[in-house]
Amino acid sequence: MTDTVQTDTVQIAAPAPVASSPPRRARTRRLAPGRRLPFARVLGPVLVLALWALVSVLGLTDQRALPAPWTVLVSLWDVWTTGTLRSDILTSLQRASLGFVFGLAGGVVFALLAGLTRVGEALIDGTVQVKRAVPNLGLIPLFILWLGIGEAFKVVIIALGVFVPIYINLVSALSGIDNRYVELARVVGLTRAQFIRQVVFPGALPGFFVGLRLAVTGSWLALVVLEQINATSGLGYMMYQAQNYGQTDLIIVGLLIYGVFGFVSDSLVRMLERSALSWRRGLSS
Repeated sequence: MTDTVQTDTVQIAAPAPVASSPPRRARTRRLAPGRRLPFARVLGPVLVLALWALVSVLGLTDQRALPAPWTVLVSLWDVWTTGTLRSDILTSLQRASLGFVFGLAGGVVFALLAGLTRVGEALIDGTVQVKRAVPNLGLIPLFILWLGIGEAFKVVIIALGVFVPIYINLVSALSGIDNRYVELARVVGLTRAQFIRQVVFPGALPGFFVGLRLAVTGSWLALVVLEQINATSGLGYMMYQAQNYGQTDLIIVGLLIYGVFGFVSDSLVRMLERSALSWRRGLSS
């Protein structure tokens, strides 16, 4: 008799696969300023105007010392339609433009001579540094004796105010070009003219535009002072006459026009800078 042993097979079910969760991405920290706000540069002035209007409505200021914005606008309209504001603006623009052109041309030429040649550096740089320490307003009496009280001395003073920032920033940009580019240009066999055109000029453009923005502002600052000294026309002369008659609203009109001119000219330089340096990528972009 044969004994048969039956063994029960126990089947153990495999556990169901657990769904794996997607790996968490590391949260990146934003270091750049972020996306540019629309009309960002106008928001600040608009906020100042809003605060000015608010304090005027609430009566927190003396209207004789700081008139309301609408009072200034009425005065602006009056001098524009019945006064000499149009001719004063044209005169101021002509002075600022002539001084800016002469100062820009002189600053670029002398900066190239001082930045690209050792002889130019020895002859020019020290003199410009001495001039830099002498304020332009201190030269006004001397230039009046030399050139008289006409338009010539005003244009020269504005040109000097433009010349210095152009020269300083352009020379600094030229001397700051990496020497490795010089070695690379020598290896590839560039001539001096090609080196200046293809390496020096693109490398110096960022510094040049910094100086250009400072020069634009400097031209308007010099103009404000000059037009209140022995002048018979211009925005500064209008403000000087308004001071004599206690017309605060006209003084603010002149300051607002100067501010608008400075803001618009700086914006134009910024647009030119973005166009010329479109290859550059920085925090602002």
